[in-house]
Amino acid sequence: MTDKILLVTNGCTESWATVEYAVGMAKTMKLPLTLLGVVEEMDEEHPVEEIFSRAVTLFREKKLDYDLQLVNGDTEEVLSEIGWDEDTYLFVGSLGRSHFRHWLMGRSFRKILENVPSPIFYTREARLPIKKLLICFGGLDYMGRAEEIGLEIGKRTGAEVQFLHVIPPVESEYLPAQEINQKQEIPLTEKSALTLKNAKKHAKEQGIKSNIIVRQGNVVQQILEELDVQRYDLICMGSSFSNPDSLRRLYAPNVTAEIAEAVNCPVLTARAIPVHSA
Repeated sequence: MTDKILLVTNGCTESWATVEYAVGMAKTMKLPLTLLGVVEEMDEEHPVEEIFSRAVTLFREKKLDYDLQLVNGDTEEVLSEIGWDEDTYLFVGSLGRSHFRHWLMGRSFRKILENVPSPIFYTREARLPIKKLLICFGGLDYMGRAEEIGLEIGKRTGAEVQFLHVIPPVESEYLPAQEINQKQEIPLTEKSALTLKNAKKHAKEQGIKSNIIVRQGNVVQQILEELDVQRYDLICMGSSFSNPDSLRRLYAPNVTAEIAEAVNCPVLTARAIPVHSA
């Protein structure tokens, strides 16, 4: 797990859920928290000082180890200029941007996803306590870090973990489009099957109850359908920015961004840690 949490707000009213969620996770993971307030030009509409006052009261009530920082600027730009490291979790939520700004400049979360290499908790609703956790396997090479963090949270919270893999219509026929239970064989010749089997093994080693769900169809649609079937408290996903040399993100949908923008459930996204050859 990481060593600290950076909670960011521009004073937007909707971001209070992010504050509550970050506080809950700080208690769960026993991590210090820094609240970074970004004073933007629209500060009269979203006063940072007001949310700071409420947050400090909550921090003290929960007896958190916390720090406060204030900067001026645009939140998306401020986040892109931070010197990120692997020991920081970013907690961020709605920034209160208008539809016109989204149309003109693009959606904020997509910029943050591209510019922040550290794990990101994107939170619009504080679903606590965490009882059920979904770890999505899409780009399998990108999932190592997200799986690791998700299982650590599952272990600390006692949550049930579901591993979900969606097979696009053109993918292999090796895996059936149904839930796989412990008695079913997963063909090890299929890379995705082996990855899922290892994930379940990792969960068992940490004493976590887990299941594997396999769906077939459009990736985004199938994940959203799974979220309609069951209520989850956290979704863990990889990032298409894990591999800087990959051209996939230039022509394929950004599944993580589409899911995060479509649901209220908190989404954790983490880039895979590069493996350097000796």
